[in-house]
Amino acid sequence: MERPPPSLLSSRKVPCLAVGVRTPCLGLERGTPALRKGFGSLGAPRREDAGCQCSATMKVKVIPVLEDNYMYLVIEEHTREAVAVDVAVPKRLLEIVGREGVSLTTVLTTHYHWDHARGNAELARLRPGLAVLGADERICSLTRKLVHGEELRFGAIHVRCLLTPGHTSGHMSYFLWEEECPDPPAVFSGDALSVAGCGLRLESTAQQMYESLTVTLGSLPPETKRDEDDLPTVPSTLSEELLYNPFLRVAEEPVRKFTGKAAPAEVLEALCKERASFQRAAEPLQPQARALLALQWGLLGTPRQK
Repeated sequence: MERPPPSLLSSRKVPCLAVGVRTPCLGLERGTPALRKGFGSLGAPRREDAGCQCSATMKVKVIPVLEDNYMYLVIEEHTREAVAVDVAVPKRLLEIVGREGVSLTTVLTTHYHWDHARGNAELARLRPGLAVLGADERICSLTRKLVHGEELRFGAIHVRCLLTPGHTSGHMSYFLWEEECPDPPAVFSGDALSVAGCGLRLESTAQQMYESLTVTLGSLPPETKRDEDDLPTVPSTLSEELLYNPFLRVAEEPVRKFTGKAAPAEVLEALCKERASFQRAAEPLQPQARALLALQWGLLGTPRQK
């Protein structure tokens, strides 16, 4: 069987910052039935009133950290309240908070892994009273556990919490939108979904991971746009992912034929195994490079006195 090109099975994590439109799913020919439902399946307000005169209040700062990770700072422009997503390097985040002149009140964590949550403890120490939210009790410095479908509110910004198990059993994605506003919503999917890929299935079943990708995240609007500030060089949209992300195309015949499987969850599992094989064959990052990276981002603590 011919191996797919490296771009299909890349392990590099590029964020999926997905943004929809007021009339979602028009002209969509690919994707699952749940995806074609668009906004309505989430219960979020539709934006079909072309006469809406409200102004956008949500500003997203995308902050590259570590080797291939990202933190996010979501700013409510009217109240100047800010919410951080997946804090790995707190000092870097606080630099931007200070530069923007906003009040950081909340941290949303997608999952407990160190490269998404290790900054919570220091941030909570530096900012007493900070709310640290997530769906997994293993998240560092968690102040309140979220549940699937729960909605939060930050000024004009609504947040719907979407449980997306697979990479971890308590992985939560966050869907943000503003009511009666023409600007599109956004989703922060952590390691559940990335550009042309998805996170490794470390916990939960293949069926649960399949449902997270194609039902939960697949219910979001497929047509998207990019935020203008601090975006990575390779941003993603849900509609684009439907075209080239094999992990979202497990029901299509070419992908099924490649894996030799028929059931979508089994196709997804086979793709994950093929990617793992590809990763093992790739040259790993040299130890000294990892050490320099850790030093650069302040991940190395002060040596203890003997």
